[in-house]
Amino acid sequence: MEIKGFIKTSLIDWDGKITSVIFLPNCNFRCPMCHNYGLVLSPERYASLDFSDIERYIVENSDFLDGVVITGGEPTLHRDIDELCMKLKNLGMKVKLDTNGYYPGKIKELIDRNLVDYIAMDVKSPLDKEKYSAAAGVKIDIQPIKESIELVKESGIDYEFRTTVVPSLHTREDVLNIAKSLSPAKKYALQQFIPENAFDEKLRNVKPYGREFFEDLARECKKFIKEVIVRA
Repeated sequence: MEIKGFIKTSLIDWDGKITSVIFLPNCNFRCPMCHNYGLVLSPERYASLDFSDIERYIVENSDFLDGVVITGGEPTLHRDIDELCMKLKNLGMKVKLDTNGYYPGKIKELIDRNLVDYIAMDVKSPLDKEKYSAAAGVKIDIQPIKESIELVKESGIDYEFRTTVVPSLHTREDVLNIAKSLSPAKKYALQQFIPENAFDEKLRNVKPYGREFFEDLARECKKFIKEVIVRA
């Protein structure tokens, strides 16, 4: 397992928890709004970290750490993701998985083995192949996404679905259609698009939606999902 990044302490990667964050390389998507595209396109440019150093930090600071977030890249691309989760669980850590949901089989394995405590799944667009492919930056099969949504909803563990809302990719109606397709779900997060350093250079000149737009949209989404939060 190659680890390409480690944030020792984060207050923003798992709501209400103090965590460390592990970054894994590679992804099967090429999302135009992505900020971590260096890990996707050129992971060899980043030094690989020794897990023993991460382990040492976690052990030494376990008194205030609530858990560890595994992100990327796309973590479920890695066959040995279960081994990493097991190591973290053995250190007494709760584990949050960030995923694009394209590998439901791996997600199910992690859930069935009790190796994850929270899943944050990105839902890139309405569940339409053409729109989803545009938001993911590659042609995709929409079926695995649908399977993962149902799997996560029925998992019995805590979770959230989330959408980074990009004006050139998402209309108000698009986001409402996403919320409808997720209903009933526990939690849906609407995330602000940050144009600076977006993978697609054309998006770097796109003006994000304003706070008022998000708050109004969240109220509309609550017709379908009880807990809707805005990260903007």
